Amino acid sequence: MPSICYTPEPRNKHELRGERPRRILQVVTGTDHYLERPGLRTGLWLGELSHSWDVFMNAGFEQVIASPSGGAVPLEPKSIRFPNFDASTRAWYHDKEKMALLDDVASLESVPAADFDAIFLTGGHAVMYDFPGCDALQRLIREIYEAGGAVGSVCHGYCGLLEAKLSDDSLLIAGKKLTGFSWVEEVLAGVAEIVPYNVEQSVKERGASYSKARVPFVPHTEVDGRLVTGQNPASARSAARKLVERIK
Repeated sequence: MPSICYTPEPRNKHELRGERPRRILQVVTGTDHYLERPGLRTGLWLGELSHSWDVFMNAGFEQVIASPSGGAVPLEPKSIRFPNFDASTRAWYHDKEKMALLDDVASLESVPAADFDAIFLTGGHAVMYDFPGCDALQRLIREIYEAGGAVGSVCHGYCGLLEAKLSDDSLLIAGKKLTGFSWVEEVLAGVAEIVPYNVEQSVKERGASYSKARVPFVPHTEVDGRLVTGQNPASARSAARKLVERIK
């Protein structure tokens, strides 16, 4: 199925008056397996989208979902199983209208940065493959950030920050405080031998000041100016709340 193009239409009284409502671009993966092991499925960690979506919706933001490739969004099987299948995730999964939003998302290439106040990179191990190397994602991060918008990520979403550069060719994360899924969490999750690289080490090599919670898998969020990052799936809500604060 071909991916849709993002073509915003007037949705509320603000737009009808020529005022753009506040919008957040939710970035998800389009990859459905570990590339080294085609039979091992992965994808979007659904709770990271549902939790952040709830926060942004309650704060009055409009949201658009897009991925590097566009099209259907695969789900990480573990994210829709106990103990990760919480109330928010279940509500999304059993809502036909919500699930339909993932049937054919826009390609990042078709998304104009000027329409958004923030960009939020969700996770799931799949993003380790299609977030880095995506020129459209790097463009959106740069243009939204340099226009005064906020950049956020949760869990493996920070893989999308590895190559993000500003107009002066400097790395966005150099010298910045941030967090994301830690190496010890990869080990405890049983995937250290499967993942293509150590993203915690990679951000450190790019000059970021990485931190993590003392206890794995508990919420931990870092804020550095208009850069907001959450460590793991449990951090999606707190990261989203902090991102809303940065935008306001």
